[in-house]
Amino acid sequence: MTLSFRVRGGRGAPLALACLLLAGSAMGAANPTAPRAGAAQPVVAAPAAPASATAPGHPLTQADAAAFFDGIVPYAIRRANIAGAVVAVVSGGKLLFVHGYGFSNVKTRAPVIPNRTLFRIGSISKLFTWTAVMQQVQAGRLDLNQNVNRYLDFRIPPKFGRPITMRDLMTHTPGFEDTISQLMMKSADQLIPLRTYLIRHRPARIFPPGEIVAYSNYGATLAGYIVQRLSGEPFDRYIEQHIFQPLGMNHITFRQPPPPALMADVSQGYDTASGKAKHFEYIEVWPAGSVAATATDMARFMIAQLGDGSDGGAPILDPQTLALMHSPQSRMAPGMNGFDLGFYQENRNGLTIIGHAGDTNWFHADLHLLPGKDVGFFIALNSVGNDGAADNVRVAIFHAFLNRYFPYQPPKEPAVPRAAAQKDAARVAGWYTSSRRIASALSMLSAITETPVTALPDGRIEVGMLTHLSGAPMKWREVGPLSYRAVGGQSHLKFVTDRAGHIRYWVTDAYPPVFVFQRVHGWKKLADLKVMLGGFCLVLLLTLAIWLGGWIARRHFGTVLVLPALQRRLRLASRLGALVLLGVLGGWTGVVMLLLGNHWNLNGPMLGAYALSVLGIAAALAIVAEAALRLWRGPGGWLVRGGELLLGLCGLYGLWLIFAFHLVNFSLRY
Repeated sequence: MTLSFRVRGGRGAPLALACLLLAGSAMGAANPTAPRAGAAQPVVAAPAAPASATAPGHPLTQADAAAFFDGIVPYAIRRANIAGAVVAVVSGGKLLFVHGYGFSNVKTRAPVIPNRTLFRIGSISKLFTWTAVMQQVQAGRLDLNQNVNRYLDFRIPPKFGRPITMRDLMTHTPGFEDTISQLMMKSADQLIPLRTYLIRHRPARIFPPGEIVAYSNYGATLAGYIVQRLSGEPFDRYIEQHIFQPLGMNHITFRQPPPPALMADVSQGYDTASGKAKHFEYIEVWPAGSVAATATDMARFMIAQLGDGSDGGAPILDPQTLALMHSPQSRMAPGMNGFDLGFYQENRNGLTIIGHAGDTNWFHADLHLLPGKDVGFFIALNSVGNDGAADNVRVAIFHAFLNRYFPYQPPKEPAVPRAAAQKDAARVAGWYTSSRRIASALSMLSAITETPVTALPDGRIEVGMLTHLSGAPMKWREVGPLSYRAVGGQSHLKFVTDRAGHIRYWVTDAYPPVFVFQRVHGWKKLADLKVMLGGFCLVLLLTLAIWLGGWIARRHFGTVLVLPALQRRLRLASRLGALVLLGVLGGWTGVVMLLLGNHWNLNGPMLGAYALSVLGIAAALAIVAEAALRLWRGPGGWLVRGGELLLGLCGLYGLWLIFAFHLVNFSLRY
């Protein structure tokens, strides 16, 4: 769903913005927003929430839509420090409303022009790739259930006794770990051919195919390469000739950089509107996210998807294939949103909704289709905004749109008795990590992004990453066995167990169903890591301080430390090892900070950090060896031996950290 791995330090839109957006709806409880991402369930119709009697919504007319968006969007982007935005709504097979807000270039004060200004749409690009895949299915060249190796000129090695299929790729259940290396580049000459990238950066397979949803840019890029091979045409040209041209989409491109005629109209990207414009982002996995498009062209695509596969011209897909593409394929818990073929489900307000989000470092967009209402909604922003506000702004505007035109009162669900709720809350409490994660070279990031589930005294729970628009933590009450509903909202959260009844993961419809959160066990829990790392650093720092202080004292009094030659050498190696271990920790902290910012080509810094970790192994071994020798036959009383024991344990913990989090790994597949 997102190309960028960037984790921003705050995600809440300002409270005033949240209040304004949610007050813009006639009815409907406020619903929280959250950051964008078991065995797949049988393919059955995705349940829309049961409808309740509500007052009729406002008529969805051009005039009313204009008044609604003109009243909300300008204030929202100004308050969030976002430079520009564009919104398009289609209804009944026609473009109902489209308008640009703010600036595409703050310095020149160039406005956003909806039929001319191109926005990067990130992973919404995948919808064109999946549409191309369905064209191959329709033509009989591709079987959704066949091993993808059948369509490749290289092989995905077998694992788990099951092949990966195109259906797995389209539902993001191939079982790949996430990858970020060389995902985005600074210049076009750094881009490499699709085949080269796919072979060089093939990710590890960490789940059996079809079982766990874990959003994968690699999987979508692999699908794009398969389209290229089956069609015999370069992927970008294929999309132009078989999707863009038939739909009359003339201001859109996968190409990087865009053709000169379009490049001049590409919006600048910003961190904040008050900051400097950023450079053009070159995306290596371009079938997964390189499109630049105008809102009017995206409206044509929505009309085609909602209708008969065309926008008045030649259809890109026949109705039967479109129906298949929009049919539910998998979900991670009964009754929860899951995936169609490429689209994910976003059911809300009693409506069936499918769509996709898209993010680069600077651009953020959403596309939503309401098939039962023949309505499509597209919004794009060209800035991150204050504290990552773009995430909440786009979602809140769409929710306000739904509440205005399709008001809904969710049905009442009786709460589980207090005693049972308290027991279940204690059962689910703990730490959880996203299934969309790097499990090899940078697996420490999975620990950084862990989120806690906390049991409250009254049987309700809180989930660290799930907050209201104001930033206040959401509370969830149990409405069924291990099934929770947001207090004051309509979102649900469910815990899934294994056959023995142990909690495996949780999934929620508070955000798109692109990953689940799996339970973390042992010392990898973030709470334990914080305590252990704090003690680790404290012991190392005290060791170095005592070492330096002893040297100063002996130098002052003109004495020497009398130790056997071997112990003296090991002691020196041990103290230098403590310094090296602190350096390893600092080096990897720097790598992580780099990742949390912009992760342009990290090969150089990564290899340097790997080399430091190799030294860390030697340092930890020296610490352990010296501690063992001193404890066995070295001089000193219980205080000295106790200190050496603590230092030796730190050496062992340092070894565990390096190997448990793969801090020594020379693979480029991260």
